[in-house]
Amino acid sequence: MTKEVIFSLIGLFLITSFTNILATLKSILISKKIMNPVYFLVFIDAMIFAMVVNKVTSSKGIHFTIAYALGKPAGVFIGSKIEERLALGILEVDLFLNNKDKMIAIAEKLRSVGYTVNHFLAGGNNGEARYKVEVVIKRNEFKVFRNVLDECGISNPTLKIKNLSKVDGKITTTSIQTN
Repeated sequence: MTKEVIFSLIGLFLITSFTNILATLKSILISKKIMNPVYFLVFIDAMIFAMVVNKVTSSKGIHFTIAYALGKPAGVFIGSKIEERLALGILEVDLFLNNKDKMIAIAEKLRSVGYTVNHFLAGGNNGEARYKVEVVIKRNEFKVFRNVLDECGISNPTLKIKNLSKVDGKITTTSIQTN
């Protein structure tokens, strides 16, 4: 195998990985109903795909097909890691507690960092009193929520976390950095 072929194989692998990163992000954006960037991603993906298919089908030997095939899962892996970092979307987080004082303390702490919070009495297991704290947050701020729980001494709480596709009105966010 010549140096030129090796560089072509590496390039094909990298380009295929890149297109699968785009495809993974496109799927995630569609599922979150964030459509405007999707059109651009589809156009770029189609342009690259046409060039890649031409290269793979005009090459001799299976090594170009293997480089293309290996680029696909690598792109999905990298795309999913990028999505984890971006953490797009909105969550409704329901926290259930047995202690009313802790429920009030957590609700007030969440309000003090900038969130809109609902809290109320709920019926728990066997009809016993439970307390619920409800907050809608951006997904990339979930660490802030967890930090508030840690600060209030709550570990391993009962949480119900729902992905929301849309919220009418405003979502208050925190000014605390999510590093």
